[in-house]
Amino acid sequence: MAWEAHDRIGQYRLLSVVGTGRNCQVWEAINDSTLERRAIKILEEQFAGDREQVALLKREFGVGEGLDHPSVIHIYDFKTLRGAVYLVMELFPAQNIKQFFLQEGADGIAPYLTKFVEQSVAGLGYLHSQGWIHRDVKPDNFLMNREGVVKLIDFAIADKKKGGLAQFFSGRGKIQGTRSYMSPEQIRGKSVDERSDIYSLGCTIHELIAGKPPFTGQNTQELLTKHLQSAPPPLEAAGRDVTSEFAELVRKMLAKKPENRPQSMSEIQRSLRAMQVFNRIPPPPGSAKVVRKGDH
Repeated sequence: MAWEAHDRIGQYRLLSVVGTGRNCQVWEAINDSTLERRAIKILEEQFAGDREQVALLKREFGVGEGLDHPSVIHIYDFKTLRGAVYLVMELFPAQNIKQFFLQEGADGIAPYLTKFVEQSVAGLGYLHSQGWIHRDVKPDNFLMNREGVVKLIDFAIADKKKGGLAQFFSGRGKIQGTRSYMSPEQIRGKSVDERSDIYSLGCTIHELIAGKPPFTGQNTQELLTKHLQSAPPPLEAAGRDVTSEFAELVRKMLAKKPENRPQSMSEIQRSLRAMQVFNRIPPPPGSAKVVRKGDH
């Protein structure tokens, strides 16, 4: 049963659904006492007694409650109340990047690409600086509004970065993530660090420019094998007029071995400052002007 049958949860009045997931709904809500508007992420009622689903939502709160960055969604509270299990989050009215892309296509998202790359790198860099690896970086897990403001979301399978000997003796873990964006080491169930998120972000950027992820397959095994063994198609082949410098950066992000990728989001930020994404900067929506590389 969905939460449409209810008009409030705890101190919040439910206003409208702003997002749905496999096991939850996200509502815009208002606190009747403070008049603050928030997003309420609520487990569907049939999952409220599911220990694994409750643990994932609680995990998301455990990661998110200590984060404070403009490119990362704020998470304020985790509650269980009379059968309801929910998070109280920052309200950021926006589609996720996957929805945005499906609606607008590669041409429609191109004017936002530079802002997306800069902010996604900044948000993930901050997450890493706090000791967390996201482990599920993909277009679905970034929100972006029509002003090009980006927010990283969904920390349900984020994990603490392992240091010292722990990273070598952690053994084979449970494989979690989304197949089209998983790094080779994640597929193998190895311990991952920020370089795994870098690979996944490379897959995301490639998809937004080329129109599809770097690797696809007729079945799961073919897809995962390509992540492990195949070279990504050249980004320049997508015909989107990306600069050779940026295409090379994305290619390095998609290196099979972590040591061959950029080693941190800070390293990527330094590279971005010295390059442009496109030779011809796509005009903002509603504008016919095209800015060439080097124009002022």
